[in-house]
Amino acid sequence: MELRDRPRRLRSDGVRPLVSETRLAPTDLIAPVFVDATADERVPIDSMPGHERVPIDEAVARVEEVRETGVEAVMLFGIPRSKDERGSRAWAEDGVVQEATRRIVAETDAYVITDVCLCEYTDHGHCGLLEESAESDPRLTVRNDETLELLSEIAVSHAEAGAHMVAPSSMTDGMVGAIREGLDGAGFESVPIMSYAAKFESAFYGPFRDAADGAPAFGDRRHYQMDPANAREAMREVRLDVEQGADVLMVKPALPYLDVVRDVRREFDRPVAAYNVSGEYAMLHAAAERGWLDLEETALESLLCVKRAGADLILTYFAEDVAPRL
Repeated sequence: MELRDRPRRLRSDGVRPLVSETRLAPTDLIAPVFVDATADERVPIDSMPGHERVPIDEAVARVEEVRETGVEAVMLFGIPRSKDERGSRAWAEDGVVQEATRRIVAETDAYVITDVCLCEYTDHGHCGLLEESAESDPRLTVRNDETLELLSEIAVSHAEAGAHMVAPSSMTDGMVGAIREGLDGAGFESVPIMSYAAKFESAFYGPFRDAADGAPAFGDRRHYQMDPANAREAMREVRLDVEQGADVLMVKPALPYLDVVRDVRREFDRPVAAYNVSGEYAMLHAAAERGWLDLEETALESLLCVKRAGADLILTYFAEDVAPRL
C-alpha cells in the first residue's frame, strides 16, 4: 500500500520547530510574588517548594530575580501587618502592596499587576464584608454591594502607588464596573483591569491559602466562587465583566478548566489569562519528588497546553523555572 500522507515527515528535528503550532515565551508568563509586612526575612512556603514570602525591604530584589529569567510581569499579593473584619489594611496608603508597588515601580522595569481582594486582609478570611450572622450560619457570607465600594477603594490605592494593572479576584457581582468607575473618577483611565472573570471554588487553591494566609476562618467560598460543574455559567460571568469594561479575562484554575479557557478564547475578543494555581504546582512537585515525573518537562508541557487551549497570558508559579528554557 502506498502512503501519500505521512505526518511523521514533519516530526524530524530540523522541521519540527518550524511547524510547531503553539509557542510559549517568557513574555507570556506572569510570576506571583508574596510580600509579607510581618516578616523581617524571607520565609519559605512549605507547600510551594521554591517560593517564599519576602519582607517589603526584599520586594525589589525578589522582582529583579524574576526579571533575570526573562519574565517581565509580576502579580503582587500582600500579607498585612494586621487584620480586621473590614480588611482596612487592603486600601491603606502605607499598606504592604502599596509600599511594595511604589518601590518596585521606582527601581525596576517590571510590569506590576496587583491582586484586588480582601481575603488576605480580613480576620475572617472571606472576600468582603460579612452578613452579621455569617459565623453562626455559614450560608450567609459576603454582602455583595457594600463590598464593591471597598474593592474600588483598594484598586484606586494600588493605582496611586503606581500599579500598571489591577486584578480583582473576589468574584463579587459588579466588581469590574465599580472598579472601572473608581479608577476613572480618580484619573486612572489608562490603568487596565484583569478580571478573574471565571474563578471556580476549587480544591486546587490549598497551598496558596497557606502562602497568603487567606484561608476562611469558617465556612467556605462556594456562595461567591463558581461551581466547578458549570461551564455555561462561566460564559455568563465573563460576558458581564466584558460589558463592565474588563480588559483581560482570567480563568482560574487553568489545567482542570481548559475547556473554559477555550470557550472564552472563542467567544470574546479580549486577551485571555489563565491562572496555573498553587495546587497544580504543588502536585507536580510532589510527583517529581517521588521520581514519578520529570518536573521540568511536565511543567513546560502543562504551560504549553494552557497556551494551546487559548490563553494569551499565564499566571504561574513555574514562571522562573520554565522561562530560561524558552
